[in-house]
Amino acid sequence: MSHSSKSARWGFQRFVASSVAEGFLHEPVIMQGMSGAEVTRNGRSYVNFSGINYLGWQQDARVLDAFVESARRYGLSTGGSRATQGICEPHLRLENMLSTLHGKERTLSFASGMLANIGFINAMTARFGFSSRSAIDNRDAVLVFDRDCHWSLWKAASHLKFGESLLAFKHNDVTDLTAVLAKLGGRKAIVVFESLYSSDGSVAPIGEILDVCQRFDALSYIDDANGFMVYGPSQRPFHEQFRHMRRADFIMVSLSKSVGLEGGAISGSAEFIDAFEVLSGTSIFTAAIQPPTADLAAFIIERLRANPWIMDDYLDRSAMFRLKLQASGLRLNDTASYITSVMIGRDDKAEQVRQALEQQGFCVPIFRYPAVKPNQSLIRLILHRLHTEPQIDRFVASLKDLLGQGASVDATNGAEIVGDPQG
Repeated sequence: MSHSSKSARWGFQRFVASSVAEGFLHEPVIMQGMSGAEVTRNGRSYVNFSGINYLGWQQDARVLDAFVESARRYGLSTGGSRATQGICEPHLRLENMLSTLHGKERTLSFASGMLANIGFINAMTARFGFSSRSAIDNRDAVLVFDRDCHWSLWKAASHLKFGESLLAFKHNDVTDLTAVLAKLGGRKAIVVFESLYSSDGSVAPIGEILDVCQRFDALSYIDDANGFMVYGPSQRPFHEQFRHMRRADFIMVSLSKSVGLEGGAISGSAEFIDAFEVLSGTSIFTAAIQPPTADLAAFIIERLRANPWIMDDYLDRSAMFRLKLQASGLRLNDTASYITSVMIGRDDKAEQVRQALEQQGFCVPIFRYPAVKPNQSLIRLILHRLHTEPQIDRFVASLKDLLGQGASVDATNGAEIVGDPQG
C-alpha cells in the first residue's frame, strides 16, 4: 500500500486540511521571549490576554534569581520517577507546605495538574495487586462529576460506563447532585467538582456540595486549579464558598495559574495518598516536577502568603477590568470572578473576532467547540497583573467596536458553557 493510500485510510491529512479551511486549526505561531502582559509571536508584539500565568512571576527578578540558585543546587532533572530515584528536597518541602495549607496529612506532587487528575481517577478505580495479600479492587466505585468538569477528568474516567460507574450532575446544582447520590443505594461514591470553572468563571457552592457528600457518605474531590491561592481569605470575594475548602477529602491544585509554573498536587489523608504513589500511574511511570520548579513553587506560595496585598490588588484590578467591559455593553459571564468570558455565539464569528483583534495587536483565547457547544463561542479573558491602563482601555474599545450593539459581528447568540463530553 502506498503512503498516500495509508494516509487516506487513516484520515488525518483530510481532517487537518478541513479543520484549517474552516478555521478550527491554525499553523502554530512561534513565541519569542517570555509570555507575559505582552508577547512576541512570529516577530510581532501583542498585548496578551491568553496567558494563565497572570501574576507575572517570571518577569520578577527575585523569582528568576531564586530559580537560578536552586537549579545550581538541585539541577534541572529528577533523574527518574519517584519510585526509582526517590524525591528531592524541594518536592518534600512543597508537599509539606501544601499539606499544611489544606489541613491534610499528606500531599503528592505531579508533573502537571492534568496528570494529578488522571492519576486520581486511575487510583480510585484501580484493580491492582503486588500479591494476593497486597492487593486492591475498587472497580465498584461510582464517580459523580459536575458536568462541566475539566477534560482531563472526563478523559481519565472514559474507561467507566456512563450511567453506571460514571454519573453527572447539573453544573453547580446541589439539588441535582442530591438526587443522583440518593439513587446509588449506599454504593461507595466520589463526587468530583471544581472550585472555579475556567470557561464561565463560575464558583461552586463548595460548602453545600460537601454537606451533601457528608449526608450520603461520599468522598469529595475538589479540582482547585483556578482558585488556588486566589480566594479564601475573608477580605476577598467568594469567601463564603472557599472557606469550606479544607473540609474536602481531596484537594487538587495546579501550579500554572497563581504560581505561574508547571506542576500539580493532591492533598488528602495519608491512607489514600500513600497508595496514590503507585496506583495513580502518573507518579510511578513518569518523572516529577523539575526540582528547581518545585523549589520555586514553594518560594512563590510563601511570598503570596506573606504578602496578601499582591493578590488583593490583582483582584481589585480584575474587578475594574470587568466593569469596563460591562460598561461597553458587552455580554459577560454571570459570575464576577477574575475569569471573564465575553460571549460571542457563532463559531465563524468567533474566528472573525480573533483575527480582527490579532490585526489590532491583541492575542486572545477563543473558546469554541469542543470546549463549548457548537456556536456557543466565547473569549476567555484573564487580566495580567502587568497590563497597563492604556492597554486595557484600548482593548475594551476594540471589543466594543467589534461586538457592541450594531457591530458587524453578531454577539446576540448567547453562549452556554459546557464541559460534559457526554452531551
